[in-house]
Amino acid sequence: MSARPVPVPDAASAPYWESAARHVLALARCARCGAFAVPPDQTCPHCHTTDPDFTYQPVSGRGTVRSWTVVRQSPLPGLSQEVPFVLVDVELDEQAGLRMIGRLLDGPDAAWRAGDRVRVAFEDVGSGVSVPAFVLGDGS
Repeated sequence: MSARPVPVPDAASAPYWESAARHVLALARCARCGAFAVPPDQTCPHCHTTDPDFTYQPVSGRGTVRSWTVVRQSPLPGLSQEVPFVLVDVELDEQAGLRMIGRLLDGPDAAWRAGDRVRVAFEDVGSGVSVPAFVLGDGS
């Protein structure tokens, strides 16, 4: 049996994973235009600056399910005991078009559909390592 895979942060993603370990969703924000980017890249996908000087800022983690897929076969070693599970494509409230994919922790048998409200939750997958996921409801 393989252990569940864990993220391996690089210099650009370390602030994201450090925040996730504290159960805080923090996203990269361009210093030039103020738009969020998931994931951040060498250029800002909004203003196209090649010097976005991204900083990570906490966000609510609330959003709307836009699409989904049910994973029925283990895509990676260590996930075989997790299937089936649902991956949801969520548009976050903080910015139009700001989308993030994560596991729906309510499971594949929960009553949900596109347009449902979700909020961020965290899966603790290792010592000091948490991965953002989603649960049904907006938490307000």
